[in-house]
Amino acid sequence: MSHQKHFKKRLLAGAVVAAMSAALPTMVWAQSADATLRGHAPAEAIVTAKNVATGAVRVTRSDKDGSYALVGMPPGTYQVDAGPGTQHTVTLTVASTATLDLQKAATVAAAASATNLGAVTVNATTLQDVKTSEVGQTVSLHQINTTPEASRNFLEFADTVPGMVFTRDANGNTSLRSGAQASSAINVYIDGVGQKNYVLPGGITGQNASQGNPFPQLAIGEYKVITSNYKAEYDQISSAAVVAQTKSGTNQFHGDVFGDYTNTRMRAETPAEQAAGKKTPSHEKDYGFDLGGPIIKDKAHFFITYEGKEFNTPTTVVPGVDTAYVSQLPASVQSLFGPTNLSFKENDWFGKIDYEPTDRDRFEFSGKYRHETSIGGVGGVTAATAALNTINTDKRFDIRWDHSAYSWFNRLQVTYENAFFSPTPATFGAGAAYTPASNQNQVILQTGNSPLAQQNKGQKGPAIQDDLTFNDFEWHGDHVVKMGVKYKAVKLLAQDAGDANALFSYAVSPTSGTESIPYKVQFGSPVPGLSPVATSSDKQFGMYVQDDWAVNEHLTLNLGVRWDYEETPSYLNYVTPANVVAALNSQDPKAPAGQTYAQSLAKGGVNVNDYISTGHNRHAPKNEWQPRLGFSYDINGDQDHVIFGGYGRSYDRNLYESLQVEQTKSVLSQPTLYFNTPMEPCTSSSTCLTWDPKYLNISALQALVAGSTAGKEIDLVNNNLKAPYSDQFSIGMRNRVGEWNTSVSLVDIRSHNGLVYTLGNRYPDGAFWQKGSQPWGDGVPGFGSLIIGNNGLQTHTKQVLIEVDKPYTHESHWGATIAYTYSDAWQNNDNNDPTDQYAFDFATIGNYPYTRSGVSKHRLVATGSLDGPWGLVFGAKLTLATPIPDLGLACYGLTPTNVDQGRTNGGGCQSYSIAPPGNGRFLIGGKIFGYRDFDFQATKNFRVWGGLNAYARLDVINAFNWNNYVGYLQSFGSNGVLNRTPVIYNPTGDITGYPRTVRLSVGMSF
Repeated sequence: MSHQKHFKKRLLAGAVVAAMSAALPTMVWAQSADATLRGHAPAEAIVTAKNVATGAVRVTRSDKDGSYALVGMPPGTYQVDAGPGTQHTVTLTVASTATLDLQKAATVAAAASATNLGAVTVNATTLQDVKTSEVGQTVSLHQINTTPEASRNFLEFADTVPGMVFTRDANGNTSLRSGAQASSAINVYIDGVGQKNYVLPGGITGQNASQGNPFPQLAIGEYKVITSNYKAEYDQISSAAVVAQTKSGTNQFHGDVFGDYTNTRMRAETPAEQAAGKKTPSHEKDYGFDLGGPIIKDKAHFFITYEGKEFNTPTTVVPGVDTAYVSQLPASVQSLFGPTNLSFKENDWFGKIDYEPTDRDRFEFSGKYRHETSIGGVGGVTAATAALNTINTDKRFDIRWDHSAYSWFNRLQVTYENAFFSPTPATFGAGAAYTPASNQNQVILQTGNSPLAQQNKGQKGPAIQDDLTFNDFEWHGDHVVKMGVKYKAVKLLAQDAGDANALFSYAVSPTSGTESIPYKVQFGSPVPGLSPVATSSDKQFGMYVQDDWAVNEHLTLNLGVRWDYEETPSYLNYVTPANVVAALNSQDPKAPAGQTYAQSLAKGGVNVNDYISTGHNRHAPKNEWQPRLGFSYDINGDQDHVIFGGYGRSYDRNLYESLQVEQTKSVLSQPTLYFNTPMEPCTSSSTCLTWDPKYLNISALQALVAGSTAGKEIDLVNNNLKAPYSDQFSIGMRNRVGEWNTSVSLVDIRSHNGLVYTLGNRYPDGAFWQKGSQPWGDGVPGFGSLIIGNNGLQTHTKQVLIEVDKPYTHESHWGATIAYTYSDAWQNNDNNDPTDQYAFDFATIGNYPYTRSGVSKHRLVATGSLDGPWGLVFGAKLTLATPIPDLGLACYGLTPTNVDQGRTNGGGCQSYSIAPPGNGRFLIGGKIFGYRDFDFQATKNFRVWGGLNAYARLDVINAFNWNNYVGYLQSFGSNGVLNRTPVIYNPTGDITGYPRTVRLSVGMSF
């Protein structure tokens, strides 16, 4: 091809991009789950790839040097042809770039497998993506189908990738996490659309405090997990990316139906049940179906699936402190400890129609509907009387048009989402929390709900997306270039509290019992005529360019940069109420005459002007530039030994539930009033009252503060708020040895600018500590405490990631994976819950020392599958992890210095991260593990008649019945002397995962 033609192609590409930027300001570039196929063919040949299942065709022309690239290819099996003698049948995996040389007789693929397409079995070679600079791994459909599982949550298999942890807590709620960052830092892209939760933790919509599944597992074809150094197309993420492709209908009718079941008799007792001498009734049921097939052969297909869940999950209520306090509680309260259960029901639907009117065009229409109801929030220190009724819904719709040409590919995608999480207390009215008299921050047991238990949070709105790829650029090698813009409008909504609950706190002494009257109460106090619901019409805009540059057969460069911009009007346009501004600038009642409260704060390093918003002095950050740079070097040019690495910056976003508190707290505040009791005396004239039994009536409490601001908390957010982000560094090497693939990576991930709320109160001299105490009684004059939000949370994770994989093939009849992770993870907060954005133990987040994060130092996950005789298929999974540290504040009698210094705060308490001793060994060796789990499954396949098949499956989860404790017992010591073993696992407390559980499944397919 002549230089003149090359120049014209570049000029045309530039014109197209410029026109799109001007004419399509409402585009968002998709995070593609499609595959790219690159390589060499005869010069200027027509290269055709036909999907053997659907008849879909992709066509391009090779350059004069024979290089070619086919982009936008849905994962699947293809017949690839560039002329006589070049035919290959290959399988492409999700979100991958594979290399296939059509000039050579032999392919560079790693393994061959048989793909069953209904009535036809096709032998195909699976092409491995070994030249990517990304750190990650693909989870295949075979792994999903043969690995033992307990939840039918497709994300459960992500922990077979080094660096990933999937957990099921004692309430049955599931979450996915990578490194030291919270689960809210991940994003899951399904068919190229991010499922990000903009309001709540959990990472994606529907994953906050839910036992359910984000998507029907039957609908997932396969997915890729990228733990760091993803390309520039991925946005709203600072941790791991999960890129999933859904199934489509094919030219053959196909359907499945299944059901699985377990109940009380089919599981072992939990430690709490053993201690109580009885089992709590429980059961779990999963059931569903899928159906797909042709509407017009090779042109149009349909696919629909449904999965349902019905759970009754056992959990345990245990004291949050030393059991010496339990005997001092009233008998009626003591009876609330022990096993209990939680109910849950989910309906999950997904449907898709695809249509290809030409070999250049493909249309897809899909929709998802998820609805959950549950009774949850129970377990740990929360009694069943404080349960929550929760409705969780998630609806998404997607319309997509793909158009391909020889040298470019375009995808236009329109989406709509509507997702809401709405918990309400099961019991309204007065509730109780029992705390040690010596430490109000600890809870022994909570029997009712605070006003914060009633919430309604969610997001809804449309988006339009486009993805444009040029696959025929040449300049010192071959380039595949993506570029784009982004725009999305979504309405965010948050109700943070209700006014029908009050939580009274009672002091308990291990020697003198429980006080008969409460020492404080928190309740909801609405402002008449104002809505307690915060809303914001969020706008998201961005752009990126990504160049995957094959310099030669050895060196590949992945060069990208993206820029993001977001407006959250309810934060940007918020005006601090005039009475709050006046109070901040009024006389500090405890200071010398003429000294305002703002001046007291200034002495303590808090400038109120950083938080007072006029509606015009807040601006969205415009500097979110994110380079994504990577490389791979194929040493011999045969894909057997590849060195790879890279650097990337990635911005996430501040959750709306954290941004909106300064609005909702002012409209429906949760004032705290104190009562003078012998164990917990109070002195503040504005918030300290004499107890009267009439205050058990919430209306009487609300009358106390009607028309008053006494005791009402003030929340203010910094005017110069930034978005959280992470910097990711990696270097590694992939090797192929026979049928085995290995990967060793060294990664360094540093996250910055997490939003955190600290106590803004200061004593009149500006001090945060006096006589070992914090200034909780020195709030804003006429109000309650001042809580201020700033950027400041940080994590630093260094990991060694080792992956060993023997892909399953039909010829060998077996497959295996080994994933090992070594983590050295740190954070500047002593909270075991990385989603908790409150830090009150030190004066500022900058005073917090770095402590080890709640991450296992060593983690090993191994899986295997084997085809047995007589239609039997076996699978097994082993998970081992060292103990997760307990994080918190240890108070054991050190002399207060009234200065935060190192690990010790001004009150003489130390920020700690202490791993308890291991609770078990793996068959042999020492007790070094905190988590041990061995699962296996056996499936018997039957041919019923013709193409109708059936199966029966037995899963045994936690076959050795290892107790994987998650609760801790602390005994730090006294008189300034730390105990030798200050933290141990609670042997009668909650466990993560399951006790030994047997699940039976049956199903049919055709």
